[in-house]
Amino acid sequence: MGAHGQWARGMLFVFIGGLAFSSSPALAIDVKLSMDDAQKALEAGRAPMDKANSPEDVKKVLQQASLATRVGSDPEKDPCGPSAILRTKRYRLEAFGRQEASESKKRKTEIRMPDEFIKKVVDMPNMEVEVQLCGDDEYFAEGAVIEMQQGTKKVKPIDVGKAERGRKNEGSGPAYRSRFTAVFAYESFDPNAASVFVINLQDGKEARINADFSKVK
Repeated sequence: MGAHGQWARGMLFVFIGGLAFSSSPALAIDVKLSMDDAQKALEAGRAPMDKANSPEDVKKVLQQASLATRVGSDPEKDPCGPSAILRTKRYRLEAFGRQEASESKKRKTEIRMPDEFIKKVVDMPNMEVEVQLCGDDEYFAEGAVIEMQQGTKKVKPIDVGKAERGRKNEGSGPAYRSRFTAVFAYESFDPNAASVFVINLQDGKEARINADFSKVK
């Protein structure tokens, strides 16, 4: 395998294991994508990064991309408000497109994701949700329980990651910030519905994050 293939394989593992910027309005989370849709998502990620010529430009591109699939509070306006990033298929593909653009500039040659890896993202059965919360001690998010509520329907995650040790907050409000990820199977929820992520912490506190899936791709 050449250097380009090794890079693409490594980046795919990052996106699938750990893990937008869009030019068209969204009707719902896209669960079923064609390869043509996927290529358009990659290009939607590449295009703004190709035009970014300074660290400030890159920062703006990344900030706008994270807002496209973020639900709940805007960290720029309310650093301690509960929020979440929905790592949908388009999110991952557009993020990969931005990485392609960055690597292409760095290596001075075109870097593209192989079709076999694009198909793996297209076929992913789950959506990862990264939750950010604030609390009063650095371990406040440990053991957090999360579920997605859609009307009377309650959807449990198929996996919940270990919460990060809290990072110190600046200014007033709770002293620490933490985040954790939860994975939900696409087949278990309605990708068109208005939803609420409900997080219960060990100290008895509850956080709620409203999510209108009709506005997210």
